[in-house]
Amino acid sequence: MILEFSVKNFLSFKEKVTFSMIANSNKGLDDNYIEIDGNKVLKSAAIYGANASGKSNLFEILARVVSMLRSSNSFDINAKLPLIPFKFDKDSVNKPSEFEIKFILDETRYVYGFIADKDKIYDEYLYYYPNGRETKIFDRTNINEYSYTQKDEKILREIEDKNAQNKFFLATATNWNFDKTKAAYDFLTNGIEPCNDLRLLKNMAYKAYEANPDHLKDFAIDFLQKADFNIEDYQISKVEMPGELLANMPEFIADKLKSYQVLFKHKNSDNFLSMKEESLGTQMIFAFIPFLAAGLKNKKVLIIDELDKSLHPFLVQYIVEIFNDAEINKNGSQLIFNTHDTNLLDLNILRRDQIWFTEKNKETGESDLYPLSDFSVRKQENVEKGYLLGRYGAVPFIKNDFNLWEEE
Repeated sequence: MILEFSVKNFLSFKEKVTFSMIANSNKGLDDNYIEIDGNKVLKSAAIYGANASGKSNLFEILARVVSMLRSSNSFDINAKLPLIPFKFDKDSVNKPSEFEIKFILDETRYVYGFIADKDKIYDEYLYYYPNGRETKIFDRTNINEYSYTQKDEKILREIEDKNAQNKFFLATATNWNFDKTKAAYDFLTNGIEPCNDLRLLKNMAYKAYEANPDHLKDFAIDFLQKADFNIEDYQISKVEMPGELLANMPEFIADKLKSYQVLFKHKNSDNFLSMKEESLGTQMIFAFIPFLAAGLKNKKVLIIDELDKSLHPFLVQYIVEIFNDAEINKNGSQLIFNTHDTNLLDLNILRRDQIWFTEKNKETGESDLYPLSDFSVRKQENVEKGYLLGRYGAVPFIKNDFNLWEEE
């Protein structure tokens, strides 16, 4: 589970900001967190803010960390890293980006971080806390200066020679079977699942439905019925693309261009409707279901950009409540998402430490990040109303003096 992650000098974040999934000492909604080794770790969190305030940028750094680590071992030595500094400041634009994540696996805390730009990784480190004591696994400084514990030094000295200035040592060491980096690498590359491209999500979903029909079908039908979609069955099958579209394509591309046919059976009807005949909301939730099911079953951290896209507020609330439910989310999976759905700004649904805001300084273009718990908010307070009134910031201030038709 993620405890915290911080970012500095990346896209709209100039100064260091830290997002935390550690519950504070406030009481209430105890099912919304899980206790692990003395830590109360939140199961879900929502981020609010105006358009272009930095919500998606915060998730983008996590998506890029996952992607960079997954592909690090196959990087060409001249490949560029997809890191973009804050560009509205003449000093920041020439400085590297910084990232750090704290997480917990099997009751052991880890800290992983790095400082890098598009050309090279300057610093990188991994520490863990067996029995509560900080222990270094590796510490990389000045691009290629490494330090380790005396016990691990011999094997890691051999591995560092196989690394490069644009490759992550965490990935390299794991690739060469160093056991102490494996758990951290597996969590960062497989335990965190970003969803910031809904078009790709549909293809992934259809493949999942086809590959795992029994377990997933039970979950999907149960979800659709409880969410009042009136769907009691579905069929999915792979179909070939039209031959005329494939005729002029290379064979290795044509083999991958498969399409899926999805049919839905509604209650009180013997006819099946195609995907195109269903509402956009049905199409979206059907694409989300395998993502949610895998997250809950495999103890993952789901990072979703715009969870409320084409979904009714009550359905978004239902998804959040599933992750906060102690009977359903037994593995400690986490859901972190951004949204404009103010229906969730209710202290009977989310705790104050589960609600976060991003706000951009209109003078500097710099984004800030802060939780609702930074404000003195009473339990009975109408948080939704307060947010819409601008009490916590993070809302657009729209001028109403726009005039399209000027009088002649």
